[in-house]
Amino acid sequence: MQIEQNISLKPYNTFGIDARARHFAKFSSTNELAELFDTKYSPEEKLPLIIGGGSNILITQDYNGLVAKNEMLGIEVVNEDAQHIYVRSAAGENWHRFVVHCIENNYAGVENLSLIPGNIGASPMQNIGAYGVEIKDVFHELEAFSINEKKVQIFTSQDCEFGYRESVFKRKYRGQFVITSVTFKLKKQPDFNTTYGAIQQELEQMNVQELSIAAISQAVINIRQSKLPDPKEIGNAGSFFKNPTVPKKQFENLKKEFSAIVGYQANEDEVKVAAGWLIEQCGWKGYRQGDAGCHAKQALVLVNYGNAKGSEIFELSTRIMKSVFEKFGIVLEREVNIL
Repeated sequence: MQIEQNISLKPYNTFGIDARARHFAKFSSTNELAELFDTKYSPEEKLPLIIGGGSNILITQDYNGLVAKNEMLGIEVVNEDAQHIYVRSAAGENWHRFVVHCIENNYAGVENLSLIPGNIGASPMQNIGAYGVEIKDVFHELEAFSINEKKVQIFTSQDCEFGYRESVFKRKYRGQFVITSVTFKLKKQPDFNTTYGAIQQELEQMNVQELSIAAISQAVINIRQSKLPDPKEIGNAGSFFKNPTVPKKQFENLKKEFSAIVGYQANEDEVKVAAGWLIEQCGWKGYRQGDAGCHAKQALVLVNYGNAKGSEIFELSTRIMKSVFEKFGIVLEREVNIL
């Protein structure tokens, strides 16, 4: 394992931010990971920072320490029963490639999560979700390396305490574990989920005669490609903000003033409001200042048109949050991790 010095992180984050790492390494095994944390660094340096696909981070400054990229690979079936197949994937595998692998083998459950950027390791950390499905719906367990105890621990779904784009690894155990593998509980017989968003409409446009997980996957891909910018062409991290949840009474009051407000019943007492709609109503959709902007087709997506600094995109997000609160009294929360 080679440790390099003063390396640009531009190729390793989907925003394409050209910040630098004092040290940089890639690891492909738990032993190499343990070695990174056993290495002695100078007192002023930060603890090693682990990255995967770099698709859910905004780097706002150079990193005075080691940045290590997870390149642990491998997908295998570890168990099965009459209804389910249990598939374990190393954390360094690309998420969409894993979805494609499951579809090719007729493992159902993740097809609605097609084309989400990033790697396997981030999927339970963020409890990624799209089109009516979240990781918690297909999760079985994960293995994570404890930085303090220098050993691998197993986390069940209950241990992970999944919430909306949340898990214990984002707050309670932030910076204490490195996810090394995730095991998914997938179905042998699909339970099709086509009610969310425009999936059904897209399937009709595709002239799908016989529903399949491959057809649903392609419908999701078509929808995402029509709405979201490709990070290879325009730097971005997908949805920058979470959809906020507000009390039902507050939503009803807002609807009296803003009749077109978009919301979905989250539970008996709360409504989840479409953050993209709120941002668009505040005039940010298509906004650009220098190379930092808000995408023209999807207001939830902040973009780097070329050479924006992470601090410029962060400052733009702060202004958006302030304007949404002033107009609607709703506090937006960033979904992207700020470094």
